[in-house]
Amino acid sequence: MEISQAELDGARPYSPTMLRVYDLYVLGFNNRFVWRCPTKHLRRLYDGNISGDHLDIGPGTGWQLSHAKYPVADPKVTLVDLNQHPMEMTAHRLRKRGIEPASHVGSVLHPLPVDRQYDSVAASLLMHCVPGNWDSKGIAFRHIADATTDDGVFFGVTALSHGVPSTALSRATSRNFQRRNGFHNQDDDLTGLVDALERAFAAVEVNTIGSFALWTARRPRRTDQPGTTDG
Repeated sequence: MEISQAELDGARPYSPTMLRVYDLYVLGFNNRFVWRCPTKHLRRLYDGNISGDHLDIGPGTGWQLSHAKYPVADPKVTLVDLNQHPMEMTAHRLRKRGIEPASHVGSVLHPLPVDRQYDSVAASLLMHCVPGNWDSKGIAFRHIADATTDDGVFFGVTALSHGVPSTALSRATSRNFQRRNGFHNQDDDLTGLVDALERAFAAVEVNTIGSFALWTARRPRRTDQPGTTDG
């Protein structure tokens, strides 16, 4: 599996030092004041969709997983990330809740490094770090569909550059992250996101809050089904 330099650049900023301030800087300040979507909306997305057998792609610090309301007393959680550091911090937090997650290093632009399907899959604050436009990065949704059970749900949130309200602060912040290769969302628009999700799932709902798009997607379209193509 060859990982592009652009994708590695998108994952690299999440060092132990950065992760120590992530909750305050990203979940606290940026979500509320830059993107204008307070983190409480992301938590509601998790609480309303997370299952007892969950796959989280790009878990950040694990704040959302560690605060989520799981529907079972002993949930199974699997983590996937290109960067080992977020998974280590997330695992540490989950162990405090009595959850021992499985962790796999892998790319969302390639078949996921898991050997089964999950009742819920999340990609929160991930896709704006993935290089390409929706025609190319949308292959991630096809891989996620393959890892989602027939009656499962895929949910997530991303910062868009087009099709959602923006401010001078949000535009300046996006440009700053893009210059540092942390964000690759220059071409990310709302219509393209919906189209990419619908190519991978038959039932898609997307809502916007500030500059964020939040979605749920159900009824996965398999890459081995007639009429689909495997990327």
